[in-house]
Parts: sequence; C-alpha cells; structure tokens
Amino acid sequence: MPRGFPLLSTLALAAALALPARAEPGAETVVARVNGQEITIGHMIVARATLPQQYQQLPPDVLYDAILNQLIQQSALEQSEKGDEPLHVRLSLENEKRSLMAAQAIEKIMAGSASEGEIKAAYEARYADGFGGDEFNASHILVESEEAAKAVRAEVENGGDFAEVAKAKSTGPSGPSGGALGWFKPGDMVPEFSAAVEAMEPGQVSEPVQTQFGWHIIKLNEKRRAEAPALEQVSDEIAQELRRKAVEEAVAALTAKATIDRPEVEGLDPAILGDLSLIGN
Repeated sequence: MPRGFPLLSTLALAAALALPARAEPGAETVVARVNGQEITIGHMIVARATLPQQYQQLPPDVLYDAILNQLIQQSALEQSEKGDEPLHVRLSLENEKRSLMAAQAIEKIMAGSASEGEIKAAYEARYADGFGGDEFNASHILVESEEAAKAVRAEVENGGDFAEVAKAKSTGPSGPSGGALGWFKPGDMVPEFSAAVEAMEPGQVSEPVQTQFGWHIIKLNEKRRAEAPALEQVSDEIAQELRRKAVEEAVAALTAKATIDRPEVEGLDPAILGDLSLIGN
C-alpha cells in the first residue's frame, strides 16, 4: 500500500466493490402503491402505448408524472367501487384479453413466415415466364346516366369515331384527349372498371359500366403482358402475401382442430346485440 494511503478509505473501497450491483428498473419495478395495490413501470408502459400520438410527444418527465398520477387516481377510484365486478367490466376484460392474445399469436405466425428463401421461391413461381400481369390501353366516355351511356354506345356502334364522341360528350378529365387513359394495370382502376376491361378483347366497346364516378363506355385499344419486375421491387408485397396466407392457414387449421359448439338459441334476434341494458351498461 502506498505510504500515507488511509486504511479507512481502503476498507470503504473494498466494501463498495463487494456490494451487489443495483438492478436496473424493469417492467415489474413498483413505482407506487395505493392501499397496497401495486403500480409498476409495466403498467405505465402499457398506459403510455394507448395514448393518442399527440400526447406521446410530451417530454418524458411530464408524461411520466401525468401517467403515474392518472394510474394512482384510477386505483383509488377502482377501490371505491364495492361489491362484485360489474358484468360489462368482466366481459370487456375477457374480450380485451382474447384480442391481445390472438394478436400475439398472429405476430408469432407472421414472424415465422416469409423468409428470404420463401420470398424468392414465390417470386420465381410467379414470374417464371419472365412476365408480370396484363396491362391495358383503353379509352372511355364518362356520362352521368345509364340512358346517356346507351346513347353514346349506339352512336359509336353506328360508326361514330370514339375519340370524337368522347371529346364532345365525356364529362371526365380525359374527354378533351378523346377519352384516352394510356397504359394501366387492373389495380390502377376502380374494381368495376377493371373487371370490364379484363373481360374485353382489343377493339371491343363495352356495354355501360357503372362506377362511383358515373357511367362508362370503354374501348379496349391494346393489351400486353408486363415485364416481370425485379425481386427487390416486389419482395415486400410478396412477403405480405406470404404472411397473410400463413395466418389464414393457421387460423383455418386451429379452428378445424378446435371443438366448437354453437347451440341453437330459440327466439334469438340478432338485434339483441344493440341492447346494452343486458350487460348493465
């Protein structure tokens, strides 16, 4: 020992080094007790996660105090309620647990699917011929009623030039350009429009097609196969599809394996679901 080094300081240092390391705060760390009922950091974390996004942006110290005070107040209020747990509370807790556990199961299923190898295999199976889906080049005339659409179609069928009729009568933004829509994929259009186009052959003019925008007369100009996209372009899309399929298959297997009993309830009216008085609410 160096000359002049206090013996007491050496003993204190040795004692400090011998002390067990202090555990870091965790989810089970108690931060308050209300009449013996514990509030933990875990409770606070869950409470914070359910806050609207604008409140989650508050400074951590402000948020900490606000959440802890709220949980303390809620505990005091909870304890002031005497008697049995209300039916609507019990049912809400059961549904919440069911939902949370189901969501956790889904997360595990999704985490175990869509590996790089599975994504690559799905990509190769889908684009083995080097092509993607169909692409369409079409024009349309948009009008407000079915009667107007029938009249427009009759005019075209009787020799009227589609582009000129579109310029004169289409109410859509493509009217001035003869109704031309250019090349598009089915998913680029509303479902009713896409379904009509996919059923057509080049040169064909459709019957009136109704969408949310009005009534369309469609002319399919050309149809082609799109080039296959690069794996990197569609890997996320394929991964989502694989995960969705994995979940659907797992749910189907679990429900098929489960013993499910759905007894017939005499006199049951589905409208009963709107009667909150049955659960004391």
